[in-house]
Amino acid sequence: MESNEAKHLPMEKTTIGERDMISSLHESILGHILSFIPIINAVHTSVLSRRWIEVWTSITNLQFDDSLLYSEKEKMQKEQFVNFVEKVLLHFTNSNIKSFSLCLNSHKYDASQISEWICFILNREVQKLHIQYADKVLLSSKSLFSCNSLVELTLQMTCTLNLPISVCLRNLQKLSISGIKFASDSSTYSNDITLSFPILKDFEARGCEWSTMQNISLQVPLLERFSIAIWNRHSNESCKSAIKVYSRRLTDFSYEGDLEQDIVLCDSSLIRNASIVIVIDEDKKDRIEKLAFQAHNLLRQIDEVERLKLLFYKVLRHAKDFFINLPVFGRLTYLQLNEVNGEALLQLLHNCPILNTLVLLNGVAELHKDVFTSAMVPQCFLSSFKIFQFKGFNANEQDLCLVKFVLENAEILEKMTISPAFWLRYAYIDMEKVMEQILSLPKSSSSFCMTEFSDISSF
Repeated sequence: MESNEAKHLPMEKTTIGERDMISSLHESILGHILSFIPIINAVHTSVLSRRWIEVWTSITNLQFDDSLLYSEKEKMQKEQFVNFVEKVLLHFTNSNIKSFSLCLNSHKYDASQISEWICFILNREVQKLHIQYADKVLLSSKSLFSCNSLVELTLQMTCTLNLPISVCLRNLQKLSISGIKFASDSSTYSNDITLSFPILKDFEARGCEWSTMQNISLQVPLLERFSIAIWNRHSNESCKSAIKVYSRRLTDFSYEGDLEQDIVLCDSSLIRNASIVIVIDEDKKDRIEKLAFQAHNLLRQIDEVERLKLLFYKVLRHAKDFFINLPVFGRLTYLQLNEVNGEALLQLLHNCPILNTLVLLNGVAELHKDVFTSAMVPQCFLSSFKIFQFKGFNANEQDLCLVKFVLENAEILEKMTISPAFWLRYAYIDMEKVMEQILSLPKSSSSFCMTEFSDISSF
């Protein structure tokens, strides 16, 4: 309206800017717009005019966080928060909810009340559901497993879900759960329980309790990422079950736990990235042979990986022959290790013929002097090994022997990075002399390796 033509238009034709164009939009559009602002602000729009009294009831995204909601610039008290949620849900008319998030971090609530809120939302064809609560929740298994509108489901809470023989959520694409205890529906007990998610692509479960007597079969043909952290250390039951994953597209696999429960990957040929973290309690060292057998089985299922993180805690103190009979990792180019002894490291290097990068954490344990002097040179040292990152270097004889072995035998090594262990800051060790000693070590005649000392200036 700032053009010359606009300046000469009649006054009644230039007052369009004074009209309430937003209020004239369809209620569904207004509800969609209000979905992008905090729920408390959306509710406050009801005071704008009669037109706006019930507009907020058609929003598509509901987010409640008791640590973020404020009333008159002050954080809501527990009673205020509960009343606010109750009033919103009471007046809510939209039958289709795209997203519902409930984060309870500041107070403890009545478990049955939270259950009512969740059931209300499950009956509104919700697509994305996120529940976060540290205390116990009563969650209806029937309501959850019959909600076929779910596309993304995140449950971070303590509750028990009774599993029927089979479950199918046909639209679920992403599942993230933690703290859930899965129990069998006593009326339909079976040795095998099937969870079917036809288009699921991302599965993550941490700290959940799975049945120790029943096999769990995950029918997930399109699954690409599977991550599970599972601990049975507090259970005295002997675990006789397995979690079986049926997927034709699995490329990323992550496991963290004590291997009390078997993980079976029924088609693992496409897995290219894997992370395995195993911890064994001191009081379970008597079952180390079984642990080694289970670990071998797990590693054999991922022998086509290209990148592998393999971390052990409290394991190798008791499992001296843990790495014997390992599979050959014919595609592996990147390997990260910790708490490994010299013999095990050599065995792994021999089983990784095209390894390019090795990241070693916390040095080498229990290394005999003759291990490296009489050892055969791994194939990767002659053809592919280019990068060695030594993190947590302890500046002891074992670590220096390994550095010497790598420099002398890795023919195409390009870069070695050494990061001293944190405890050396408080030790009477002259790191400058250690650095000079390493720089004076002989190198392979064909190597043009650059040696870098990370964080050495802080010592």
